[in-house]
Amino acid sequence: MFDIFSWQHLSIMLIVALVVVGPKDLPRLMNMAGKWAAKARGMASEFRRSFDKMARESELTELRKEIDDLKKNNPITEMTSSMTNASADIGGAMQAEAAPVSSEPRSGEFQVTESAPQPSPSGGTAAS
Repeated sequence: MFDIFSWQHLSIMLIVALVVVGPKDLPRLMNMAGKWAAKARGMASEFRRSFDKMARESELTELRKEIDDLKKNNPITEMTSSMTNASADIGGAMQAEAAPVSSEPRSGEFQVTESAPQPSPSGGTAAS
């Protein structure tokens, strides 16, 4: 707090104040000096709080602007809408050109049918 004054400087100032003001008025002078210091600290803290508040509001304004810009220029939304449009265009073209589907398997494919499981010849137990 008193970085610019050493203990010697402070003691000299107190002795001079005692001689100039007198021992009777010195407590009142110190009380007034304390009140002034408290007011100065209060004003400094109020200034710091208002400065911090302005900085936070500025940051929030910048963040809101960034979010609005991202909402306007959202690449994911653009990609999703373009993919939806492209798939609708391709899907419509594919439906128009689609060949009739046959129920018979093509060469190299197997037709899967559901059937009941067959019991194993070893009596239902599998050996490892």
